[in-house]
Amino acid sequence: MSQGVEVVGLYVRDQDEALAFYVEKLGFRVHTDARNGDYRWLTVQHPEQPSFQLGLFTPQSPMLDAATAQTLREMVAKGAMPPLVLVVDDCRAAYDRMRARGVEFTQEPVARFGSVDAGFRDPSGNGWKLIEARR
Repeated sequence: MSQGVEVVGLYVRDQDEALAFYVEKLGFRVHTDARNGDYRWLTVQHPEQPSFQLGLFTPQSPMLDAATAQTLREMVAKGAMPPLVLVVDDCRAAYDRMRARGVEFTQEPVARFGSVDAGFRDPSGNGWKLIEARR
């Protein structure tokens, strides 16, 4: 029997806004975009990692009551969620390419811990670390 994580969910304030960011600015592609009433199952994946999906979900019912959904939206907007990590071959080149596409960085590339890393946030407030793969 084989097992593994296939989808990791991320709360976003607006799925269309998040979809545009992840596809147009980060280069991900749509894997699944399906609706069931007001619920939308939206996942994207990095073209070099086809077995893994990032779910772009809005906090809403039926998973959450209205008060909890609102609290989660506020927490994400403040950057309270743990950062995700995007590994790249060349952090400075990826930083330049992503900035040219309109990604707003919270930290320029810095050499430390034997690598180079930078930080950015998506339009919903989710933090990301861009980390150069160690050679």
